[in-house]
Amino acid sequence: MTTQSEYILEESLVDQLKELGYEKVAIRDEKDLIQNLKTQLEKHNKTQLTEYEFSQVLNALAKGNIFQKAKILRDKVEYIKEDGETGYLELINQIHWCKNEYQVTHQISMEGKYKNRYDVTLLVNGLPLAQIELKRRGLELKEAFNQTNRYERHSFQAGKGLFQYIQIFVISNGVNTKYYANNSIKARSFKQTFFWADIDNAIVTQLSEFAKVFLEPCHLSKMITKYIVLNESHKILMVLRPYQYYATEAIVERVKNSNKFGYIWHTTGSGKTLTSFKTSQILTQLPDVAKVVFVVDRKDLDYQTIKEFNSFSENSIDGTNNTNSLVKQFSDDTKLIVTTIQKLNTAIRKERYLKRMERFREEKIVFIFDECHRSQFGETHQRIRDFFESAQMFGFTGTPIFADNAVKNELGKRTTKELFGDCLHKYVITDAIRDQNVLKFSIEYIRTFREKDHIVDIEVDGIDKAEVMEAPERLEKVVNYIITHYNRKSHNKAYTSIFCVPNVDTLIRYYEIFKRKKEEGQHDLMVATIFSYQANEEDADANGFIPDEGFGEDSESTLLKAADPKVEYKSKHSREKLDEFIDDYNQAFNSNYSTNDFYGYYKDIGKRVRNKQVDILLVVNMFLTGFDSKKLNTIYVDKNLRYHGLIQAFSRTNRILDEKKSQGNVVCFRNLKKNTDDAITLFSNKDAIEEIILAPYESYIDEFAKAVEKLLIIVPTVDSVNHLQTEDDILEFVKAFRELMRIKNVLTTFTEFDYSDLPIDEQTLEDYQSKYLDIRDRVQDDKEKVSVLNDIDFEVELIHRDEINVQYILQLLIQIKDKKPQDQEDQMRTISNILATETQLRSKKELIERFIEESLPEIQDTDDIPEAFEAFWTEEKTKALQSLSNEENLNAAKLNTVISNYLFTKKEPLREELIEVMNTRPKLKERKKASNRVLDRIKKFVETFIEGMG
Repeated sequence: MTTQSEYILEESLVDQLKELGYEKVAIRDEKDLIQNLKTQLEKHNKTQLTEYEFSQVLNALAKGNIFQKAKILRDKVEYIKEDGETGYLELINQIHWCKNEYQVTHQISMEGKYKNRYDVTLLVNGLPLAQIELKRRGLELKEAFNQTNRYERHSFQAGKGLFQYIQIFVISNGVNTKYYANNSIKARSFKQTFFWADIDNAIVTQLSEFAKVFLEPCHLSKMITKYIVLNESHKILMVLRPYQYYATEAIVERVKNSNKFGYIWHTTGSGKTLTSFKTSQILTQLPDVAKVVFVVDRKDLDYQTIKEFNSFSENSIDGTNNTNSLVKQFSDDTKLIVTTIQKLNTAIRKERYLKRMERFREEKIVFIFDECHRSQFGETHQRIRDFFESAQMFGFTGTPIFADNAVKNELGKRTTKELFGDCLHKYVITDAIRDQNVLKFSIEYIRTFREKDHIVDIEVDGIDKAEVMEAPERLEKVVNYIITHYNRKSHNKAYTSIFCVPNVDTLIRYYEIFKRKKEEGQHDLMVATIFSYQANEEDADANGFIPDEGFGEDSESTLLKAADPKVEYKSKHSREKLDEFIDDYNQAFNSNYSTNDFYGYYKDIGKRVRNKQVDILLVVNMFLTGFDSKKLNTIYVDKNLRYHGLIQAFSRTNRILDEKKSQGNVVCFRNLKKNTDDAITLFSNKDAIEEIILAPYESYIDEFAKAVEKLLIIVPTVDSVNHLQTEDDILEFVKAFRELMRIKNVLTTFTEFDYSDLPIDEQTLEDYQSKYLDIRDRVQDDKEKVSVLNDIDFEVELIHRDEINVQYILQLLIQIKDKKPQDQEDQMRTISNILATETQLRSKKELIERFIEESLPEIQDTDDIPEAFEAFWTEEKTKALQSLSNEENLNAAKLNTVISNYLFTKKEPLREELIEVMNTRPKLKERKKASNRVLDRIKKFVETFIEGMG
């Protein structure tokens, strides 16, 4: 049977969309698109537009980038009528989302930088709001994703830029179908493409089934009008995933039709904050709801969270301790309130606020509790329930409290179901891993002590736990292990880590060991710490809770601890130590924090962990719950954890980021194997362990061997890559080698990884890698050619090693001078191989080789090599900059400024900035092409002469 062609797939889809209610319309190019837009807008708005009026509308629609156009779509377009009156056009009906005009067309041609023809376009009121790109069965789905990126670069912005109104992309090869929000190419990632699913999380992959449920006109426009979020901070569109959609719908329906409570169980890392915030926004539009109060715990209200909430709804959150501002929000016309549980508790307890709050007792107020597993099980929750008599309460949690993991408090043992009622939607960790919304865990259990000739397990052998676990020799071994393997776990500091320990005393000792070893030159890791300076004993029962470490004026736990006279001496010592450690932090980052501004320090350290400025964050409990950082990939654990506390802590590591981050690393210095299995069983099912934890090292060695076998069938030798005949043959090699590198990427994070375990030697692997990169470079250079290789993702991050840079090459050159002739040849081969295989050095290869051939033989003293290279490099850089200026007729001084700003901000210069650099401003039609060419040359210059120098 022949493979179904892309054309047949497209025709079948268009026929299905017609049956779903779309009108098929023939649109060949932008001229047809604009004429159709005029007709559809007139129909939707029940009006007639003159050419003069429509030209104003068209000019208004042409303004702005993707994000700005998303705002225009949701607003009304203002124009001046022929009679001088002001007119307004609605672009899409957001209240009654089914009442819009739906059309489908295919094979629209648009010409920008290059000419492109798009597969299937869905028009709503004449605007292209959804674009479907298809690949024939058997091809990678990612090729369709890359093709939409190519369209964005080449033609979506052409003409009036109407294709930048696309809100949702759909990509499919017939058997797999995904959707994602439109954004600039920089903000797009294949990791942010999603399968649709049914309410029970069964994914919908077949194109026909996906079209039936997702592309149905009412559902598509509901997703566009209700379930796309405009993130103001990052200026991006975010579309909800299916489980987020079902959770929001379930709460909205419950509020509309009953007064019952409920909770949402969505696993840690699945985007609960976005779901709960979107739910809150929709609830504010219900006429019966007086207020919606979104409640978080104060410890979660760090810098990033405030920024995130405000990005969904500008100025929606007040990060201060001022309860008066909360009471004022209750009293004015603010419909959506974001606050902390501490401030809410103060507002209904303190006499000075009660009079103003009294009138809200009988109002229908909906409370949404974020991360309700932590702060909703004590007196505060009961107090809120008792005060707001007509309230509805909904909780979001990744780790619910069941009978098995409930802890006794002042109100007895209570479960999430007892507090909030029914679970309205469930999306557990196995669902999230299957959907690639979070990563699996790689868990290693490291034994840190022996007794005589056998390994001791203190859980079994019944010895003095504290004496052994906190012995100086053991702590020293743990630190040595972390230092030795840090680069391996972090992919040479591409990611960062957390290290959690049982109590403050142990933390202090660990910090001081790290500090001493750094002063001795044993490592260059940036270790920072934060902890509560009240008493902070180890949780003897390891009951699963990670206790709150209170701070701030509203924290009851702080007040209770401070009132305990037994705490004073220890607290004083802890606080002095913390101030000492904060001084180290201040010196490193030129800041000025202390325990007097504990909350400020807390926010800043979280920000620096996210920015990879801290390599190891040493904590007792803080940051083990509610802290999200995609750039964190490892947690070192020397602390007893169980149930939800264990899952929460481990889940700091498994946020999706890029291809290189293949798993979350968990390194346990205690035997937590049974606790881990119990926690996974409780929060998913007893068969889930293999789905959540990576297979053993040996399994990946076997997988690698199979991948090598497949590669060698395609290309038996390195030279045979040169003789691949067709693009399809080259594509098969690229896919096979890429899969090999993906497995190797996982393997290299294992402590026991050794090249001798692989069925192919390192040199041969790097030779194949060089051929792989040659193909990539050839494809990138031939931008005008349209081929299957244009859309393949080479995933070069898998073969990028941060420690290999120009300085590394110089050190190898210095070593050459003192070697024997044969050893010199071997060293030169090594250097040549590195230049060919390291992605960040390939652009420098020709220049470095010229330095080696022409300049190196003239240098007698090896100490002079760095200085000679610097002089050579500076001269070549100056020549290259002068050539760029001359060939493009640019102002040299202005060019220097643009490049300096680019290096400082890491943001590409805007088109107008590039035009300003040109001595002769190009004609209007030529500006885009000219500025793109100059930008490409600037980026090439920076890549060659500045990046990767070391």
